[in-house]
Amino acid sequence: MHMIKFILSGLMLASVSSSVNAQVDSLMIRKVYDEELHHGDAYGNLRYLCKNVGPRLSGSRNAEKAVTWSKKLMESYGFDKVYLQKVMVHHWVRGAKEQGIIIDGQNRTTLTLAALGGSVGTPKQGITAEVIELQSLKQLDSLGETGVKGKIVFFNRPFDDKIIEGVPAYMGAADQRFSGPGEAARYGAIAVLIRSLTFSIDNYPHTGAMQYLGNSPIPAAALSTVSANQLSNLIKKKKSGEVKIYFKQNCETLPDVASYNVIGELKGSEFSNQYITVGGHLDSWDLAEGAHDDGTGVMQAVEVLRIFKKIGYQPKHTIRAVLFMAEEWGGQGAMKYADEATINKEKHIAAIESDEGGFTPRGFRFGVSNTGLKQINTNWKDLFAPYNSESMTIGGNNVDIAYLKKTMPDVILIDFRPDSQRYFDVHHSANDIFENVNKRELELGAASMTALTYLIDQHEIKN
Repeated sequence: MHMIKFILSGLMLASVSSSVNAQVDSLMIRKVYDEELHHGDAYGNLRYLCKNVGPRLSGSRNAEKAVTWSKKLMESYGFDKVYLQKVMVHHWVRGAKEQGIIIDGQNRTTLTLAALGGSVGTPKQGITAEVIELQSLKQLDSLGETGVKGKIVFFNRPFDDKIIEGVPAYMGAADQRFSGPGEAARYGAIAVLIRSLTFSIDNYPHTGAMQYLGNSPIPAAALSTVSANQLSNLIKKKKSGEVKIYFKQNCETLPDVASYNVIGELKGSEFSNQYITVGGHLDSWDLAEGAHDDGTGVMQAVEVLRIFKKIGYQPKHTIRAVLFMAEEWGGQGAMKYADEATINKEKHIAAIESDEGGFTPRGFRFGVSNTGLKQINTNWKDLFAPYNSESMTIGGNNVDIAYLKKTMPDVILIDFRPDSQRYFDVHHSANDIFENVNKRELELGAASMTALTYLIDQHEIKN
């Protein structure tokens, strides 16, 4: 009987302790949101990055300006340590604006297009050739060299509208852009055009990285969805060989150049050699200001440290804001960061990345087991519910944090998950400008990332 009373007493004390912890956490999270929503700097800092620095293509002068400015910004907040981490990055330049025309007998229709990142240029006089429309890379195999050689291949598979989330829809169509030019070159195509990767029907071409996969380099460009539909409709009406394309682009790849990851730290009071990383990528494509991709992410990462500093929170673990360079080229900055962390024998317990836009926060994706996710939802879901960002699901594999997992298998990778319905309207296009970022949404995202960082710092995640 006495043993039963002892056990019941222990359970009651544990319950009371858990309740007290939840109340303390709830009050701290409220303090985080109040600071950001009343006094946040994310929106003003993003305005400066977009309007005073502008597009930040890896290897460019503007990327260099972004590094210098963001380092000074973090220094101005008085973080415990701010420094640069050197990394060699790709240097590709677009050159003069692209030109494209549909040739249909005596008719001429202007196309809106943009070279894909990493593409070669056309000859100075441009390219004129018959165009064939395909829906998949597999169709190249069925056509073979006989059906492809000497032609311009037009990949026109749209996003699957039945997919609810933006990222899975994007991934379902992205092989056309990334692998299409190399696969078409293997069969003798002289150029590739792809349908822009977006749900929207508009006149903004969406660029992005591609690779030749060891095949001969051929010019590759993205058509706006309006131009893609125009071209597709005409091809369907005409006989084989009647529709031709003229296009010209002037891009080239230059030798790699030195650039930098920009890193700010708040030193941990108990576990200074254990790290929680929050980050996004500082580089962007050259067509616009890189507001949502990924100016919002890097400014949210800086804001996590600024909020902690402002409200006087002393973290147990060292918190890092990392502004990664060259994510758009596959992650040279991320690889460098992971390599240096391994060399320095750092222990990273978690890494949070924001790289899906600065839209309304919905929650997070965690690289944990089902058991770990259940614990997260049990312990933390209710804390985020008042802020409508309580969706906690399996995931956690964004480019800049994924490299940490290769040498640190215990690190928990986490993706910040905003509403995804508008992201691919602007992604990699000239429409990715500051004016398309909502101040309130950006600040709510920064606060939710800070709140999660606080919880991990206090309690860690048991996977």
